[in-house]
Amino acid sequence: MKITKVETIVVNMPMVIEGAVVPKQGGRPRTSMDTLLVRVDTDEGVSGWGEAFGHRIFPATKAALDTLIGPLCIGRDPTAIGPLVDELQRGLAGVGRNGPAMYALSAIDIALWDIAGKLAGLPLYRLLGGSPRKALPAYASLLRYGEPGAVTHHVGKALKRGYRHIKLHEITMPPIKAARDAAGPDIPIMVDCNCPWTVAEAIDMAHRLKPFNLKWLEEPVWPPEDHAGLARVQEQGGIPTAAGENAMLPEFKGLFGAGAVSYAQPSVTKVGGITQMRKVMALADAHGVAVVPHSAYFGPGLIASIHCIAAMPGESLVERYDADFAVNPLHDAIMPDRNGCLPVPQGPGLGIDPDPAVIAKLRVG
Repeated sequence: MKITKVETIVVNMPMVIEGAVVPKQGGRPRTSMDTLLVRVDTDEGVSGWGEAFGHRIFPATKAALDTLIGPLCIGRDPTAIGPLVDELQRGLAGVGRNGPAMYALSAIDIALWDIAGKLAGLPLYRLLGGSPRKALPAYASLLRYGEPGAVTHHVGKALKRGYRHIKLHEITMPPIKAARDAAGPDIPIMVDCNCPWTVAEAIDMAHRLKPFNLKWLEEPVWPPEDHAGLARVQEQGGIPTAAGENAMLPEFKGLFGAGAVSYAQPSVTKVGGITQMRKVMALADAHGVAVVPHSAYFGPGLIASIHCIAAMPGESLVERYDADFAVNPLHDAIMPDRNGCLPVPQGPGLGIDPDPAVIAKLRVG
């Protein structure tokens, strides 16, 4: 079996916006989400689907796939995942061990595991050694609203959907207080800051946030590579820390060695796909650190994250970015049930392929 084609597909999904406050992501208003799909075809008619981290960086990632990484895969055996991704990683050393090139490799790796599961006739989580789980608990990962009333509304909406864990992307006290007031004392709340503060500022904010009984404080420090500083925030701030959505395997070694996090958050569309995700999970287990993957996306990357979590010996949460769409290529596979859980696909490989009719409707570029 050989790889015959690597195709990149960008879909733009308009969001259903409720209320007058437009949510923000990365400091900018967000009214739609971009997904960079990658399809790997073979000469035996079996295709695999992957996803590379998209959002604002998708043009660079797409270029890396189309001009560099995709061509290197043509003619290669898709079932020899280890040797192929290792060779690709080594070949990318000169263009950087992070960023668009690694995001592109992540998509290839996910697609190769999808092919492996389809050839084996097994859902991916079983191929990875997991026991059957029909669904996994998810948490609502709210976008940033910056306004207490909007946060109150979206927390209430998440609770009605059955979520029992909620993450905010707020960096000021009033919206966080509004969330706690709306959720009550027993719902775990997490706060993802997206790296806004110095170490001293983060410690001060942690002290101010203590009354809200947060489950974790995520990426409070700039720069995120300051592992020693993040460890100080956890030790002196008194709130468990979480980080890792932008980290590669060597950086996780630094995070764990510094005692910087209680929750590791590898991103399967960034870290190098399922192959590297599994290495991070094993390393975290050796250091006694919980893994709650970052999965703020809506395509095969989210599905791959679900399979990786389902293959873990213990339970963990699935991050479900709190955005609604009139239509999406994976339909109900990315929709929580009434208990705030996401289904674990039971078909071979990832268990679901993107809907070609929806792709045709939403495709851009």
